[in-house]
Amino acid sequence: MGLVVQKYGGSSVADAEGIKRVAKRIVEAKKNGNDVVVVVSAMGDTTDELIDLAEQVSPMPAGRELDMLLTAGERISMALLAMAIKNLGHKAQSFTGSQAGVITDSVHNKARIIDVTPGRIRTALDEGNIAIVAGFQGVSQDKKDITTLGRGGSDTTAVALAAALDAEVCEIYTDVDGVFTADPRVVKKARKIDWISFEDMLELASSGSKVLLHRCVEYARRYNIPIHVRSSFSGLQGTWVSSEPIEQGDKQVEQAIISGVAHDTSEAKITVVGVPDKPGEAASIFRTIADAEINIDMVVQNVSAASTGLTDISFTLPKSEGRKAIDALEKNRAGIGFDSLRYDDQIGKISLVGAGMKTNPGVTADFFTALSDAGVNIELISTSEIRISVVTRKDDVAEAVRAVHTAFGLDSDSDEAVVYGGTGR
Repeated sequence: MGLVVQKYGGSSVADAEGIKRVAKRIVEAKKNGNDVVVVVSAMGDTTDELIDLAEQVSPMPAGRELDMLLTAGERISMALLAMAIKNLGHKAQSFTGSQAGVITDSVHNKARIIDVTPGRIRTALDEGNIAIVAGFQGVSQDKKDITTLGRGGSDTTAVALAAALDAEVCEIYTDVDGVFTADPRVVKKARKIDWISFEDMLELASSGSKVLLHRCVEYARRYNIPIHVRSSFSGLQGTWVSSEPIEQGDKQVEQAIISGVAHDTSEAKITVVGVPDKPGEAASIFRTIADAEINIDMVVQNVSAASTGLTDISFTLPKSEGRKAIDALEKNRAGIGFDSLRYDDQIGKISLVGAGMKTNPGVTADFFTALSDAGVNIELISTSEIRISVVTRKDDVAEAVRAVHTAFGLDSDSDEAVVYGGTGR
């Protein structure tokens, strides 16, 4: 056997009983002859509660101090889990992100991992310990400040450690049995996927599928680390995410034409009205957004009005960045030369993902027919080789997802998908 990296989310370690249950599963992996490294998230809704507390104290908490506060959640989890493992008669040692060698850039609240130097983890493993690492955090390379990796950062921590330690697999334990063809909280008949390629999983994650963070999948693809997504609440096989199809028993699992339907209601839309239709204007708008360190998603430019020579440019971005984007554009209004800005945070995105789109005509027509039959109006459209995304009204998202899921034959014939825990905050 080899080295296994396991990651447990907040719902898996939400209370003392959950921590003891997880400890037993970790010990079982150790008994099977594996070296085991565990990455753990904060308990339950601890991170959200700490953010709420910070905002009660300060309406705009400083990034550095917020990182110092938020990393406390994972430190609590790692210490309690190490205690629970020791209580089962096995050696365990806990490490913060910085102690584990997770080196990041200096962007607080959404840092990126730039290197992992897991010397202390290797030493702990050589001494027979199970290594427990606090996820979601690292230390900046230049200032040596504590940093956090943003939402879902523990997944990225786990894959980065798996790559640095040359692990056989990175197991991501969550509150569902794997990756489903849609969010089982929205589509009760969503079907579990046995295997999915890095490319399709990356598109699903980028389009709003919450089971894996897109940065985690991107990291795994770069270093070719197989990911096994499964539930900590059951012993069932989950979903394998890898570069090549896997074999289960005597059959090879093949990729479906359509992998799934993802949705996202965390975005907003900004429309820059009355932009001069001449070279360089769009560049000025998006340079302003980039300088504010804001990521954008979909972009559409309307046809220029011949009488005025003006056009409108719309783009989507995270709601959390909306105010910052508006302020940045207003500050550069004279330089860009637009008339006004419109902000809309009542939108939702629906995405259909599948490598089979490239070789199966009619997918696009079927997608838009399903939305039309459901009475869903489309505001923006974006495509890639293996994805079609549309923006619609937020209130229409759930119905749109269910309609598309059914139209492409993704509904399961078996029992409803089970969501074992988690509040969804």
